[in-house]
Amino acid sequence: MHLGPLAIIKKDMVKTLFSFGHGYSAQALSRHLEPAGWRVFGTTRDPAQSGAVRASGAEPVIWPGQTVDLDGVTHLLISTAPNAGGDPVLAALGDKIADRAGQFDWVGYLSTTAVYGDHKGGWVDEATLPSPMAERGRWRVRAETQWQDIPGLPVHIFRLAGIYGPGRGPFSKLKRVGMRRIIKPGQVFSRIHVADIAQVLAASMASPNPGAIYNVCDDEPVPPQDVIAYAAELQGLPLPAAVPFDQADMSPMARSFYNENKRVRNDRIKDELGIRLLYPDYRAGLQALMKDG
Repeated sequence: MHLGPLAIIKKDMVKTLFSFGHGYSAQALSRHLEPAGWRVFGTTRDPAQSGAVRASGAEPVIWPGQTVDLDGVTHLLISTAPNAGGDPVLAALGDKIADRAGQFDWVGYLSTTAVYGDHKGGWVDEATLPSPMAERGRWRVRAETQWQDIPGLPVHIFRLAGIYGPGRGPFSKLKRVGMRRIIKPGQVFSRIHVADIAQVLAASMASPNPGAIYNVCDDEPVPPQDVIAYAAELQGLPLPAAVPFDQADMSPMARSFYNENKRVRNDRIKDELGIRLLYPDYRAGLQALMKDG
């Protein structure tokens, strides 16, 4: 009988995950782990977010602020955004983590496919050398390297595509006044449902492979306007007006995403971790979100 990642983890019983930056993706993971008896600690900078952390099955830690206690912790997850100086967790706790490197069964760092830069719509995989164009991508590469350089630490890098799921995605965008479809010929993006992020992380935790890098994305990179159009169709809403990219009123951050165009391969999560995506394309993901309300 085939055992899924959650069942495999459950055989080992009480494990403890410390999650730095316990936001949208990390909360999905902790909800995935809770039925298996895991203990999870999740940090947040904002005390007002403690309820959301707790609702995901994790014990909130206000950090920076409260002392980070790693006694008994078997797994680390890092979702905090880097800055020009690198990874903020390592800046504050790098020596402490390095001294305990042998204590951890698994360490996961959530990065981004932005590290690959622009490939003019071509395909990239985990063997593609990072060549980020945007500053945020360069910061991610630096942070990845900082984690990988700690001797004896079982680090796994997860390069996430655009994340969507309950409460986040095109349905919420359609509610904005003046919503438009931005058209840039040839532009595609990869994306991933948050539930699939959770199952990828759980599968890796069940079968650690220190040093591994995984692209976490669905099977179908598509133009962003196609996703918006399908979301509008599902909701019975008018198709938002199309605006050429060079005429669109966009923030510098939003515009920068269109400077990088690539298709991201996900073969490794399937071949090595045995993943069968719950939502292999945006249509399946959006249909599920509609069904769940």
